[in-house]
Amino acid sequence: MDSPPPQLVHRNLPLLFLQARESVFARFRPILHTVGLTEQQWRVVRALLDHGPLEPRQIGDICRLSSPSLAGILARMADLGLVLRERLEHDQRRVMVSVSPEGKALAAKLAPTIEATYRALEEEMGVEFIGQLYATLDAVIARLGEAPGGEEG
Repeated sequence: MDSPPPQLVHRNLPLLFLQARESVFARFRPILHTVGLTEQQWRVVRALLDHGPLEPRQIGDICRLSSPSLAGILARMADLGLVLRERLEHDQRRVMVSVSPEGKALAAKLAPTIEATYRALEEEMGVEFIGQLYATLDAVIARLGEAPGGEEG
């Protein structure tokens, strides 16, 4: 005899977030693919452009990438000339990562298309709604903080 189904009454919030993320990112993915960037590489570039040079741990926290994944991503990005990695003078164990001039040029090349995509989203969904969405997402992040474990890829 089969057991009764579990009594799950709440909507699947993690799945809804993933579906929303995919719906939004589907607009940006083709832009990145035109220049051969992965989503994770773009997340790293954006984090560095938004925050300036960072240590890998900080990049992982911002971009929600595990340390092993990030190590490979940064190595490939350095090989492509998109980022620079420099050891800190006062502590050779620590590394600062920054966007290289080539990485900045690539971001500048993508910026008009990316900004046009944001404007299209605002036109489609409404500027006020997008503003509320940003505020809501900021509040979710601030209230729930960083969840233990897991990687968003």
